[in-house]
Amino acid sequence: MTKTILPGQTIGIIGGGQLGRMMALAAKEAGFKIAVLDPGMDSPTGQVADIEIIAPFNDFQALEELAEASDVITYEFENIDASALEKLMELAYIPQGAELIRITQNRIFEKQAIQAAGVPIANYITAENYAELVEKSGELAYPFVVKTATGGYDGKGQQTIASAEELPLAEPLFASGACVAEAFIDFTKEISVIIQRNVHGETATLPIGENIHKHHILHETIVPARVADATISKAQEAAEKIAGHLDMVGTLAVEMFVLESGEILVNELAPRPHNSGHYSIEGTNISQFHQHIRAICGWPLRKPKLWSDTVMVNVLGEHVAPLTTRIARYPNWSIHLYGKDEAKHKRKMGHVTILTDNLEATLKEIDESGIWPE
Repeated sequence: MTKTILPGQTIGIIGGGQLGRMMALAAKEAGFKIAVLDPGMDSPTGQVADIEIIAPFNDFQALEELAEASDVITYEFENIDASALEKLMELAYIPQGAELIRITQNRIFEKQAIQAAGVPIANYITAENYAELVEKSGELAYPFVVKTATGGYDGKGQQTIASAEELPLAEPLFASGACVAEAFIDFTKEISVIIQRNVHGETATLPIGENIHKHHILHETIVPARVADATISKAQEAAEKIAGHLDMVGTLAVEMFVLESGEILVNELAPRPHNSGHYSIEGTNISQFHQHIRAICGWPLRKPKLWSDTVMVNVLGEHVAPLTTRIARYPNWSIHLYGKDEAKHKRKMGHVTILTDNLEATLKEIDESGIWPE
């Protein structure tokens, strides 16, 4: 069943963080109303919503309240109980379904799905417990990375193992359950493809970004990615294969490694708008958030077009004060702050987007601003 959701109707969002906020702002431009479910008072999305439901995400009564208030429901993060979402589908219109959440919140299921789509990934093994990891560890060359199958983000829930002697470092990860061990990839760049698909099967892909991380947290996205045209084609083809195989609706971010040869390996998926797509608010003719709303509401998608070279830089808690004291120096910077109550160290508080006709000069300007020290 597909529906067309029209201005004046209400979009429900599970999750009140910055992704929900930017979704909501895009939706409100077109005249939609917004309902949000989040356990926190005055969440970033709650600040711009028409209806704010404050309750835990696993509170089914609250989810029913969201369903009653909404004409369509979407989500802004993947750590939702997939079975609760499936049950909610009996009461509400959720075009993205629950299966995409079930797959992407478990690294084992995710890798199986990517392989089934015919897309290359790094060699890996799975282990239900530490003893099984030790038993299977000979199947991978050192170094390799052990990651929890569920949970974990921004470098949390993972451990690099450089030798057999370091295997015990991974043992604490199994407190959360099964783990995946992946071959360490000697890559030249990290890129991400944001692919979006509406309820009619129409797809659109944002211009591909090159991602630079610091301390396992995304620092900058540079668009277009500085890779060969052949690599761009392979990345787009991989994202389209995965989206088609999953029959996904909404937004899927596909993170990839680029090898020295120009080949790509898919690293992981995120079934929602993604940090590396924030540049699109100013940098393209259709942002990932506007396109997401179009996709779930059954509207035709717009073909994305990049206006100019663009750089997006994340603003973490420690960057807020230096940024706010330097705003007057950089009239070409677009500043987004998310309305979070406390600027904690390493917490994503906002981002800056810069459109440029001189990429190297802009990257130098960012480095020399003093806002983002090494």
